[in-house]
Amino acid sequence: MDLVVAFVVVVALGFDYVNGFHDAANSIATVVSTRVLSPKVAVIWAAFFNFIAFLVFHDAVASTIAKDVVDQKVLTVGVVFAGLVGAIGWNLITFFLGLPTSSSHALVGGMAGAAVVNAGFGALKSEGLRTIGVFIVLSPLIGLALGLILTVVIMWCCRGTNRNVDRLNRGFRRGQLLSAAAFSLGHGGNDAQKTMGVILALLIARGHLPANADVPLWVVLAAHTAIGLGTLSGGWRIVKTMGSKITRLQPVGGVAAESAAAITLFAVSRAGIPVSTTHTITGAIVGVGSARRLSAVRWGVAGRVVWAWVLTIPGAFVISAISFLLVGRLFP
Repeated sequence: MDLVVAFVVVVALGFDYVNGFHDAANSIATVVSTRVLSPKVAVIWAAFFNFIAFLVFHDAVASTIAKDVVDQKVLTVGVVFAGLVGAIGWNLITFFLGLPTSSSHALVGGMAGAAVVNAGFGALKSEGLRTIGVFIVLSPLIGLALGLILTVVIMWCCRGTNRNVDRLNRGFRRGQLLSAAAFSLGHGGNDAQKTMGVILALLIARGHLPANADVPLWVVLAAHTAIGLGTLSGGWRIVKTMGSKITRLQPVGGVAAESAAAITLFAVSRAGIPVSTTHTITGAIVGVGSARRLSAVRWGVAGRVVWAWVLTIPGAFVISAISFLLVGRLFP
């Protein structure tokens, strides 16, 4: 592997690390806000399941990112590098603003922006982008629906203990350990694969792998290690937004929200669809709050989060386009 490719691989793993600490809130906010785990234990718990997710999921999402977003013929080291700069830049901006935006869609926007500057809009693969666009809308709605349904089902099944809320929540504290683990598995299985897909695309573009190659094992292990280490670094600004500002959660609600999001992530990862874990868990949290009463959801905060979602792809697109104009052409 030449030094230029090695450098961009390191940048890609840097994006994966930033993804981990930016999205750590997705994995730990509910379990921390319900006080089932302390923040330190929660990030260790989440990081472990982020890492071992490669044992559960195949590389279908990585293949989609590598082959179905940008035409491989126009991919260069410069396009990949500028795309990563756009995604990392947007993640850092929204992290410091405390907004739980999508690292996945930041990466898609970043890759698209650099590719368009390099070769025009014909460089984009419409079918793959259309699928991703559809699930920008569907993933939070599916999470919301499942969160609401699971909350109603749980409360109906436990209706005999509804009056003793403390007793009910005690019973679900252990259950939340399992639901948080399942969600972290889904997070690692979907999000780490996006970095794997970028590295795969780079290796194919430089001729190190054939066009139909699978993801090498070293890339799989490196990507899951990077996202796990990022999760260990936390993401405390976003934890507060996710865990308490949208709606107040108890262990019962935490189990419902995490389970709803995990079910969604397992399904789409098997189908090879890159979705936003942020969108999915936020939708599930809103669904849990709505199951109690609509006023339990702070719709102003939720609306601010939605606006950040809307701006993610164009924001990363612009940053990566500028990056490609400034430095991308230096990389052949």
